[in-house]
Amino acid sequence: MAQARALLLACLAATIAGCGSNTDGSSSSSSSGSTHGATTSSATGATSTSGESSSTGSSTSATGTSSSNSTSSSTTAGSSTGSSSASSSSSSGSSGTSGSTGGLGADQALIRVHYPAASGHAVTIRGSAGSLSWSQGQPTTATGDLFSYTVSGVTGPIEWKPLLDDATWARGPNYHVAPGQTVDIWPHFLTTQGQVVTLIQTFHSNVLSDDRTIYAYLPASYDENTDATYPVVYMHDGQNLWAAMPQLAFSTPWNVDTAFDAADENGTCSAGGVVGWGAQPLGQAPNTCTGDGDCASNECRTFPEAIVIGVSNDSDRIYEYTPTTDPSTPGGGGADLYIQMLIDELKPTVDQMLRTRSDAASTALVGSSLGGLVSAYAGIDHADVFGRIGALSPSTWWNNDVLVTDVTTLTQAAPNRPLVVYVDSGQGTADDEADTDQLAAAYLNLGYVDGVNFRHVVQAGASHSEVYWAQRFPGCMQLLLGER
Repeated sequence: MAQARALLLACLAATIAGCGSNTDGSSSSSSSGSTHGATTSSATGATSTSGESSSTGSSTSATGTSSSNSTSSSTTAGSSTGSSSASSSSSSGSSGTSGSTGGLGADQALIRVHYPAASGHAVTIRGSAGSLSWSQGQPTTATGDLFSYTVSGVTGPIEWKPLLDDATWARGPNYHVAPGQTVDIWPHFLTTQGQVVTLIQTFHSNVLSDDRTIYAYLPASYDENTDATYPVVYMHDGQNLWAAMPQLAFSTPWNVDTAFDAADENGTCSAGGVVGWGAQPLGQAPNTCTGDGDCASNECRTFPEAIVIGVSNDSDRIYEYTPTTDPSTPGGGGADLYIQMLIDELKPTVDQMLRTRSDAASTALVGSSLGGLVSAYAGIDHADVFGRIGALSPSTWWNNDVLVTDVTTLTQAAPNRPLVVYVDSGQGTADDEADTDQLAAAYLNLGYVDGVNFRHVVQAGASHSEVYWAQRFPGCMQLLLGER
């Protein structure tokens, strides 16, 4: 704890823009900086800094996926151990799964692909069993933007995938369906990267009486499949998130955009009871896959696409990200006003501008250090808005672990407390592991179950740095957003 606090105090002694990667500070810049290859988002009019697309037209492989295929999608099961997914709605999002549906036989499953009919393409389905095969697609029944197919002869879970004109695979790993299920997906076929945009150059808050820049990551499917809506991940320290905007970061960026792009293009192999990206070795290349047969666990999984909103910090960062004052650190205590700004001013604006899913189960709040502190704090009184909480290396030590005390008050069940919580730290005093261990224990004492609706990760050799937050971020998203 003393080392983590010393890092923060060292940052406070410097200018905000000058804080290093092992401190609690961050850049005070609220401008978007220069853009690279700027284009205009058709849905928002915001300035884009990435988002190239390519035609895939890939060939069939033995497992039903192309060598470079990838899909944006989401599914109801959060992790294999049972947490609900942020993209489980069968009426919106890039995919969703419902339970048994009336009218289906015991050996049948219904696949529903949502894709703009105005594209002029036919949609076919290939798969691993039943009336599907990987060698030739089955035609779907088209009703407007809905393309449906009933699979017969299904005796257990199978893999499947849609194609355009039986030639171009949907992006991403294979989908799954079980007997009696109806699955809705909102795939994309042509675009391989999302885009980072300056959503609002100067966002004024009446609550805080200040201005800041708001950034957004729009998924690869956003412009291609205009039928899709998305869960939203709100993140603090918005300047430090983007590989597409490295000039904004005060240190190395989290690479949030490329993490989502990677998860959209490939799954990863589950292992040891941990799902997909959460099972990958930290700091090493992930064990990627496109189908279950690529994995020793016979389970290839990824997390769904999401919109990410990066909320820039400013010179009042410490005030805005802390729930109380702290005797050792000046300037704290403004978190309630900052959270009010997010809820009453920013979120309604984002929901109006973008194709979001606005319910609490589809809304996450994620941050690191003081950003992790304010994320966990918001989950105490505002789980009806932010149903999924991610706290990476949270400053749990603040005001004698006041957060731990506050978390113990979460005695009611969801929606009066977060649906899913992720907490992590580095190992030992380099990242205040002891206090964060207490925070994790407080959640577990409330009945959260590690691997179901909670996860606590301690990374060996990791310090308080964006380098390590970037490594742990995909696993955080796998838990919070669930399986695609």
